[in-house]
Amino acid sequence: MAPPSVLEAMAAPLLGYLDPDFLGVLADIRGLLRIAFQTENEWTLAVSGTGTAAMEAALGNLIEPGDRVLACVHGYFGARLADMAARYGADVHEIQREWGEAFDPEEIRAALRPGIVKLVTLVHAETSTGVLQPGIPEIAAMCHEAGALLVLDCVTSLGCVPVTVDAWDVDVAYSAAQKGISAPPGLSPITIGPRARKALEARRSPPPAFYFDLRLLTTYWGDTPAYHHTAPISTAFALREALRLVKEEGLDARFARHRANAELLWKGLEGLDLPLFVTRKNRLVPLTTVQTPPGRDEAAIRRRLLVDHNIEIAGGFGPLAGKVWRIGTMGHSSRVENVEALLKALGVEMRGPA
Repeated sequence: MAPPSVLEAMAAPLLGYLDPDFLGVLADIRGLLRIAFQTENEWTLAVSGTGTAAMEAALGNLIEPGDRVLACVHGYFGARLADMAARYGADVHEIQREWGEAFDPEEIRAALRPGIVKLVTLVHAETSTGVLQPGIPEIAAMCHEAGALLVLDCVTSLGCVPVTVDAWDVDVAYSAAQKGISAPPGLSPITIGPRARKALEARRSPPPAFYFDLRLLTTYWGDTPAYHHTAPISTAFALREALRLVKEEGLDARFARHRANAELLWKGLEGLDLPLFVTRKNRLVPLTTVQTPPGRDEAAIRRRLLVDHNIEIAGGFGPLAGKVWRIGTMGHSSRVENVEALLKALGVEMRGPA
């Protein structure tokens, strides 16, 4: 859900995409995103589109046909990165972990081929499984020692758990507006570090997608803007307000709130005899995967939660279809009253018909 002030921001009168007042909105977004990503990267902006658009921008700008990409796959979105890299002509090598597990950094080190792998793709917070990948600074250092760049998917982590791009020395990180930031979908944050920027500027040919060409986008988002495309004006108003609320709350307080509400949820689920899918050390705070009750129609329970209690939780997909529920406690939705309402409703439904 989005905070009321974010929805109100969308009702502001429309402005032209080069109106000086709107360019001020874009400048505010850039500065606020640097706070959220904890970075000083000059190339920090929001791509028009959902998180998949930011994923496209990250890969499409860095990959040229024949480049070797090491794709670390431990869930649906790691697999999507591998698929997307192949579509851009990369020579993709995958390493895999079971859904619900995280990578040991040494597994990644063993798969890196110094001087050959150009790009490593990794999901920080795997939305399909509820796993938070540890060891990002160590993994980034390994990549750089091997001459590779690290692209990190932070769609479900930004604004919920620490994402410290500069301290971790991550080359590209991207996210989405509608999860931890709690804005409507439609603009997706991305930040490009100096190594990645140098690689992008050294391309032998322009990126294949004009719409996602970061060199052109940074001109529009820069200090002397030039037209690239018509930005989603109302969505930008909303994103600025949502990021302002992130700054107002403070990152440490925000992370603590998410952790406390996740702990409350975990304790309540265990009290209902619903075991959690991911071990505590790798458990993702803003999205919890819980094993569905054996012998029960899990989809019917989800439908009753939605129809009778106005609460929506998601099912699993891929190899986890029918095996887990995915419960989001992120951004504005990460509230004690929401967790308590879900636990109460689940208690009712667990005592109900199969």
